[in-house]
Amino acid sequence: MGFKPMIFANRTAVIATMHGKEKVIAPILRQEFGISAIVSPNLNTDQFGTFTRDLNRTGTQIEAARFKAEAALLLADQSLAISSEGSFFPHPLLGIPCDREIVMLLDRANDLEIVGEEMSVTTNFDCKLVKNWQEIEKFAQKVGFPDHGLVAIAPNGIITKGITSVTELSEIVERTFAMFPSEVLRLETDMRAFYNPTRMINIEKATLNLVNKMHSLCPQCHTPGFAITEYKSGLRCSLCGSPTELTRAAVYRCQKCDFRQEVAFPNGAEAADPQYCPYCNP
Repeated sequence: MGFKPMIFANRTAVIATMHGKEKVIAPILRQEFGISAIVSPNLNTDQFGTFTRDLNRTGTQIEAARFKAEAALLLADQSLAISSEGSFFPHPLLGIPCDREIVMLLDRANDLEIVGEEMSVTTNFDCKLVKNWQEIEKFAQKVGFPDHGLVAIAPNGIITKGITSVTELSEIVERTFAMFPSEVLRLETDMRAFYNPTRMINIEKATLNLVNKMHSLCPQCHTPGFAITEYKSGLRCSLCGSPTELTRAAVYRCQKCDFRQEVAFPNGAEAADPQYCPYCNP
């Protein structure tokens, strides 16, 4: 007997967060599947890594999300968990800051792990060494302060997180420069979800991607989570017919029965623009 999306219906999911992510994740799960969400009690997700690097991330982004979900299941005595993990890095093509968000569903009752993803260049991720109030104001305005929180790191390594008011920021700056008059203060964007509305939007989009995968059933065994696991390059140039590095096909795979299905032209284009051709545009 195959699985159906109804395996998620009307269950309780524990969300592994201490940074308010349930505000965007829970309503989507409730609307799509009738899932009731609770926040994992007594779970310190910072133990798996922090953006301020006082604790390095445990494993890869996927592994860290899995560790969070497993810990939440243990503490809440549930079989369904949702976790989230973000990563910030230069976009591989554009070179500008990029936010990759994943939202993981871990279903111990049905032995399923499904991962939703959103990769976006819409992020305020940034940092700057500042030595006067003029530089501080310019940076704060650029990153959307005070709607988006700031982190201040003093020359002695003391970290102040969750700065959300001009008064608080000015007090920290005044105190730091009084102690270290010839030094600089490091300001960073606070990337924790409840201090970063822009990141919260990307987490919401990753949750919607997760929901799409939960609805996607394997054609053979009907297990949810039938998703793309591989892209194949080789889309042919529209002018000369030579293969390019652009995507020609996507491969879907079932994590239960290992059924695979190749779908041609997943991006809707059946030929590549000559500007991407190594022969027409070397």
